[in-house]
Amino acid sequence: MGSQWGYDKTYLRAKHEGYRSRAAYKLMEIQKKFEIIRSDDNIVDLGAAPGSWMQVLRSLTDGKVVGIDLNPIALLEGCESLVGDLNDPEIQQEAVSLLGVVNVVVCDAAPKLSGHKAYDQARIIELNEQALKFACNVLKTGGNFAVKSFQGTDFPEFYADVKTHFHSVKTMNTKSSRKGSTELYVIAKNFYG
Repeated sequence: MGSQWGYDKTYLRAKHEGYRSRAAYKLMEIQKKFEIIRSDDNIVDLGAAPGSWMQVLRSLTDGKVVGIDLNPIALLEGCESLVGDLNDPEIQQEAVSLLGVVNVVVCDAAPKLSGHKAYDQARIIELNEQALKFACNVLKTGGNFAVKSFQGTDFPEFYADVKTHFHSVKTMNTKSSRKGSTELYVIAKNFYG
């Protein structure tokens, strides 16, 4: 658990409280405001490494939690993890077979940034679209979806696309995000199916 931005207060709090990264607090904020996770939900966490969202998810549900990432995720009690690409139909099928019903899909993934704003924005939106497609392939009707995105010229089109699949779609900036960050979360509830 480290950061190119150094050890700020949120990073130190996460380390002290046993979370694998500061991102844990972002999911807690989302849950507090939108209640996207119910106590018996089965959940897929996309881009799950290092596993801080899985740690929080495990505390929010008695259902099953599966994390998917290109990188291995250190073992977390009560969670399953799959190493692979979220676009791979076999990975999607394996997640569904582990969970049965999928109630919630969350994604805190972001590509490695190059520093070229337009290029990075396009890559982030592409990852968002892949996460949305995954969610639409596996979610049960009425399910929920939360994904990290970034403000930019391509964002409105992605946001409009999410609205075609879910009854309620909102955005949220979290207090746990780094100061000056353009990241925001899209919170989509009640999948049309």
